[in-house]
Amino acid sequence: QVQLVESGGGSVEAGGSMRISCQASGDIYSIHQMGWYRQAPQKQRELVAVISTAENINYGGSVQGRFTISRADAKYTVNLQMNNLQPDDTAVYYCTLIQRRNNFWGPGTQVTVSS
Repeated sequence: QVQLVESGGGSVEAGGSMRISCQASGDIYSIHQMGWYRQAPQKQRELVAVISTAENINYGGSVQGRFTISRADAKYTVNLQMNNLQPDDTAVYYCTLIQRRNNFWGPGTQVTVSS
């Protein structure tokens, strides 16, 4: 099994920045992809950003140009730098890891952006 723990969430005013991180542990041997999804109240979970390699990154349309994802393989960590945050970015952010077609999820971290 793989465990994911998110950290760094909280509250920020519109226009501010925040960095959230995810630490993976457990039976890790071949990570295909790590990344972030988010879910706002009464909305479906949506892609924020996922990374397989430094050259293979996908961002959700609403965060392109404002968010940056990075991965530190040696530490089984994925980070998300979020700039120019807006109230619409308010959501629970979930870390995800794909390994050998198994998809693991963290418990989520709340990000709240006030106007």
